Amino acid sequence: MRRILGIIAVTLFFFSLSCSQEKIVRDEKSGKPMLMGNITREAFADTNFSWWFVPNYNNYEVNSILLDSISSSLNSLNIIVVLGTWCSDSRREVPGFLKILDYVDFPGDKLKMIAVDRQKKGSGNEAEGLSIELVPTFIFFKGDSEIGRIIETPAGTLESDIKNILQSKQSN
Repeated sequence: MRRILGIIAVTLFFFSLSCSQEKIVRDEKSGKPMLMGNITREAFADTNFSWWFVPNYNNYEVNSILLDSISSSLNSLNIIVVLGTWCSDSRREVPGFLKILDYVDFPGDKLKMIAVDRQKKGSGNEAEGLSIELVPTFIFFKGDSEIGRIIETPAGTLESDIKNILQSKQSN
């Protein structure tokens, strides 16, 4: 049974990679590579992005006490992250956010990441209808209903902002 589950997990992993619509294009302003479209976190392994992603991920210290109190509630949500690999705020916040999700064992199939250009457009219509003005934008959904956002920079910390989103939804 374990072997079958392992085969299924590996198959799903490679299927998700093949379904990715990410592409690397040149940023017209800087001339440097940027990601566009639906992306997977594996895209950050590319040397064009790993130079900022890896150290920011490794250096982010999660607030384990706060996360332990909200992990089960967080894991019941769906999350969309809209980011720009050209954006210093995205470079700072997204690695830490993904480390938080790793800490709480957030289900990968409940996370969608969309890389956009400076006009906040993806390679297709991925970001259409999300009302993105600043990046990164972390959008939290309970089912199909949006329950909150963290836009550009957290008001406190990523963990405390997530907790506030979860608490405000519980009080509604």
